[in-house]
Amino acid sequence: MCKKDSSLFEDAVRFATDAHEGMVRKVGNTPYILHPMEVAAIAATMTDDVDVLAAALLHDVVEDTDHSLHEIECRFGQRVASLVASETENKRHDVSPSESWRIRKEESLADLEHSDRSAKIVWLSDKLANMRSFYRQYLVQGSALWARFNQSDPVQQAWYYTSVARLCAELAQEAAWQEYDRLVRIVFEDELA
Repeated sequence: MCKKDSSLFEDAVRFATDAHEGMVRKVGNTPYILHPMEVAAIAATMTDDVDVLAAALLHDVVEDTDHSLHEIECRFGQRVASLVASETENKRHDVSPSESWRIRKEESLADLEHSDRSAKIVWLSDKLANMRSFYRQYLVQGSALWARFNQSDPVQQAWYYTSVARLCAELAQEAAWQEYDRLVRIVFEDELA
């Protein structure tokens, strides 16, 4: 990385850390910042594009904090903001998260279908980090792990995560995609039978 790129990435680390301060993950109750850091580390196995790595760090900032895409664009540039936007759902605050779950996922998958490789790297990295976490909990709880989520039906979760695998299949030669596909098949074994 050149100095400018290195400073962009380091700024993204600081920004994401500050944005997610005090937050914890639903699964594992760990500091939230560990998730975007893992997502960036996974993305780094597929690209050295600093914009993509910064977007991986920032992928949940707009969706889960008070920061806006405009802030991301002003601070990190249009491309990073676009990549973050590709992973940001319309939360529909006028209805409950469980009621809006399916439509949010359908809209996101429609966007993913038309995304470029860089956006798919961010997506796959995020979903692989999720699947790793789900897998650890699945070994302990089985399908009961879904009870804490907005969508508690493992069949619906299987539909979503297998759809992501299919739509990111252009990355199938990457170890990250192969790990993701394997974990999806393990965690959703009953639903996919």
